Amino acid sequence: APPKKQPKTIENMRVPDETKVDPDNEEAMISLQTDEMAPHFNQETTPKILITTSDRPRQKTNNFCKELKKVIPNSFIKYRRGLDLKKIIPQAIAREFTDIIVINEDAGEPNGMVLCHLPDGPTAEFKMMNTKLCKELKRLGEMTEHIPEVNLQNFTTRLGLTVGRMLTCLFPTRANFHGRRVVTFHNQRDYIFFRHHRYHFRNADNVGLHELGPRFILRLRSLQKGTFDSRYGMYMWIHKRHEMDGNRRKFHL
Repeated sequence: APPKKQPKTIENMRVPDETKVDPDNEEAMISLQTDEMAPHFNQETTPKILITTSDRPRQKTNNFCKELKKVIPNSFIKYRRGLDLKKIIPQAIAREFTDIIVINEDAGEPNGMVLCHLPDGPTAEFKMMNTKLCKELKRLGEMTEHIPEVNLQNFTTRLGLTVGRMLTCLFPTRANFHGRRVVTFHNQRDYIFFRHHRYHFRNADNVGLHELGPRFILRLRSLQKGTFDSRYGMYMWIHKRHEMDGNRRKFHL
């Protein structure tokens, strides 16, 4: 019989991205070791995360922030009360926060996230989709206070590595493996799927997963150099909808 033809899928038809980083590229590795996130990976700083929202958030957004606080160790929720984000940043730096997460909403549904790394940036703005709280998920596992492990998948380009390092900076570098908690950021066709699990070993070959929640999907809208500045900020990358969505065979993270 003739050999079976490999079916065509979006993944195997993907056009190779010229910005994909080779791990053996010494220049690229040096660039990563000296970027704004390097102090975190060198264990020179301890993550301290400020979580806030848009003005007058609805109930689901408030509950989502509370669940996000349980996922991210050493995080604190503060409400905006109409204060401009540019005024919050200097206060957060003075209180030794390392990152700010802003959850935006539309019609009561969380629909966006701004992640600002302190004190020198960068700042990423994401579209948020399919947000589900713990109570909306079935057969949840029991959440503990152990520091989770961080699992990044498919962040291979220069842009993807920067975004992945920003997300990793939200969590301490040393996980507590006794808790068997793991947070996953899985990039597929520029959509970042977030999952939070607790694993257990059934035997030497099989591992079981209990989802802890919440779950959501992110899509990068822009990456800005430095801290948040919507008026004078210098953008390193901006999603161009009609230009990028039209070419389904090429992705950027």
